[in-house]
Amino acid sequence: MKSIILLILVFPCIAFAKNESVKQLKIKKLSDNVYQHISSRRVEPWGVVEASGLVVINGTEAHMIDTPWTTQGTKELIEWIEAKGLTLKNTVVTHFHEDASGDLPLLNDLKIKTYATSLTNKLLKSNQKETSSDEISSNTFELVDGVVSVFYPGVGHTEDNIVVWLPKEKILFGGCFVKSLHNKHLGYTGDAVIGEWSNSIQKVINRYPDIKLVVPGHGKVGDVSLLTHTQKLALSAKASNKD
Repeated sequence: MKSIILLILVFPCIAFAKNESVKQLKIKKLSDNVYQHISSRRVEPWGVVEASGLVVINGTEAHMIDTPWTTQGTKELIEWIEAKGLTLKNTVVTHFHEDASGDLPLLNDLKIKTYATSLTNKLLKSNQKETSSDEISSNTFELVDGVVSVFYPGVGHTEDNIVVWLPKEKILFGGCFVKSLHNKHLGYTGDAVIGEWSNSIQKVINRYPDIKLVVPGHGKVGDVSLLTHTQKLALSAKASNKD
């Protein structure tokens, strides 16, 4: 219960302007070929918590980064993709928590390729959750050559968190590994490795020096300042743990 309370406190509901609304799902255009999907879950008595992922369009194909938080949201997102005349080619999940990987079972049932790292699948399995259909076994992976790249920077929010880089748009999806500027602390750290989090953030900063947009798992989209902000939070938490 304590973990749930912490989660709600640090992931406030964000109202996004000029969103396309698809029933319970919000979709926001970030570039001509990249959309942010925003799903929500009500957790009483605290209200609604929102979580983000991406849809990346490449020709007539769409690629999902993290599943919406609810099965209804995922179904609505698939309908939205199909209404655009696109085919959902695959999905990659950035860590084992439910706000990123919760609808792997639905996508697997639909025979849509799903990708997760070996470590993510191990953690999913240990938590009695369904694993991905395909596995990422290296620290770098090209989901779509020159369009969608996956990078494992090291431990942070979880042992298995990865980031997704879109080189054409210079957009980084940080997921829950990256905190929005609204966050004043790291939030839920029950599965975190706080002592190494800042080092992992630095690896991302070093690897992608020309980032234009950073999309966190919860909260407002920003720029590289989200990475440095998260790094400061991690260093502060690390220092506090030594006290």
